[in-house]
Amino acid sequence: MLDVCLLGCGGMMPLPYRYLTSLMTRFNGSSLLIDCGEGTQVAVKEKGWSFKPIDTICFTHYHGDHISGLPGLLLTMGNADRTEPLTMIGPKGLERVVGSLRVIAPELPFPIIYQEIQGAEQCFERSGYRIRAFRVNHNVLCYGYTLEIDRSGRFDAARAKEQGIPLPYWSRLQNGETIEDPDRTYTPDMVLGPPRKGLKLTYTTDTRPTESIRRNAEGSDLFICEGMYGEKDKAAKAAEYKHMTFYEAAQIARDAHVREMWLTHYSPSLTRPEPYMEEVRKIFPAAKAGKDGMSAELMFED
Repeated sequence: MLDVCLLGCGGMMPLPYRYLTSLMTRFNGSSLLIDCGEGTQVAVKEKGWSFKPIDTICFTHYHGDHISGLPGLLLTMGNADRTEPLTMIGPKGLERVVGSLRVIAPELPFPIIYQEIQGAEQCFERSGYRIRAFRVNHNVLCYGYTLEIDRSGRFDAARAKEQGIPLPYWSRLQNGETIEDPDRTYTPDMVLGPPRKGLKLTYTTDTRPTESIRRNAEGSDLFICEGMYGEKDKAAKAAEYKHMTFYEAAQIARDAHVREMWLTHYSPSLTRPEPYMEEVRKIFPAAKAGKDGMSAELMFED
């Protein structure tokens, strides 16, 4: 199971009813944060989740509404006596940008591991899942992220018995371990069926529609995508400033065959996204207007 919470869905500036951009996921005792806009700490507290398991923070880009909450978050982590390393992933310039923000948090009781994204796409292996960063099209270097959790095939006890595999090896093989015996090598494929469907989450914001988004979002269980404007007369403004409209996001969701889409990163001028959703759902029926604290549990299929 993958827990997902859209902590903040605002763009440009925080509002009394809307925090700035941030997403948090939890899986297998590990927590991931994508972006850390102003208000992220309060949003996490309101959700009732903890800062302590956050072991990775990914940044789409370095505009203030996506990273301005970081110094305070680091101070909170430090004051909680955290000692475990914190990994940060982001576009070129990551260490320089974070170092500048840390003027007010220069001493922390935990190390930070910086991983700058190289090229148009790059994969990172984390705690039982895979993060794929892919370049999108904003007015600064910007990336979207896909999280994938693979699921191995079902364990076949009958096959294990037929092949005379010792019982103590079963759970180890089921967990993907290869076992070397003096007389024989046992591999997971000897006892596992074909791989089953895993989980996939794609998150992208501050971009024009791109083929890289459609390709990486393909078949996602949940697609969280920028919808800066719902007003159709702002399509030209979205193109000029390299953002997306609700309708462009819906077209990507439809073409990528995702299961569900949440819109996020609303313009401050867009006080209520819901009135535009009827038209959006004509393009992609499984579209929802994201809101702060909106969450889901993505479950493996039986």
